[in-house]
Amino acid sequence: MTIALVVAAAIVAIIVGWLLRQTLNTKPWIEQQHPIENVRAESAWSLPPVKVGLGVFLAVATSLFALFISAYFMRRMGADWNTLADPMVLWWDTALLCLGSIYFQRARTAAQRGQIDGVKVGLLAGGAFTFAFLAGQLWAWQQLNASGFYLATNPASDFFYLLTALHGLHLLGGLWVWGRTTAKVWRGFEVADVRLSVELCTVYWHFLLVVWLILFGLLLST
Repeated sequence: MTIALVVAAAIVAIIVGWLLRQTLNTKPWIEQQHPIENVRAESAWSLPPVKVGLGVFLAVATSLFALFISAYFMRRMGADWNTLADPMVLWWDTALLCLGSIYFQRARTAAQRGQIDGVKVGLLAGGAFTFAFLAGQLWAWQQLNASGFYLATNPASDFFYLLTALHGLHLLGGLWVWGRTTAKVWRGFEVADVRLSVELCTVYWHFLLVVWLILFGLLLST
């Protein structure tokens, strides 16, 4: 169990390090093609505040999920832990979230190329798959309730609801930003005006996809 916890923590640390590097090392003065003096361009302080904010938020979110995963492994040692029969809809949910992340990446690529139509398609599809994922999570909860596994039935069901709800709340927060970005695109904003928002949404969705894959592996053995 200790080894599994260490491995999980190491995986999360590697993922977060990669995400932070992708987020913070991007040079917006190149992507936006604005002439900026070389001295300022090389300065780390020229990064947009929202990029720094996202990097800090991802670090905090990673710590939060790591704490809950640690608590999961420790609580699983209890004699009152009863393994659940995980709803099959979780497999479909995983596929839906993967597709959502793929389409967000397509929107990001289209934004970098100045293709507004590709941005629209990517954002709409990515958001639609995310809403479908959340609907699948509610369906999974309903299936567990129908099987007699409620919030306080046993520690395994507690952690199932807790972990999926925590992940779902993070997705809902991302959908709020997604909604604002999508509204700008459909109101006729130029690609340059939404490029940064699309990029940050994409990084955030990739992060939540990786977190979900880790949680999904835990839930399969819950």
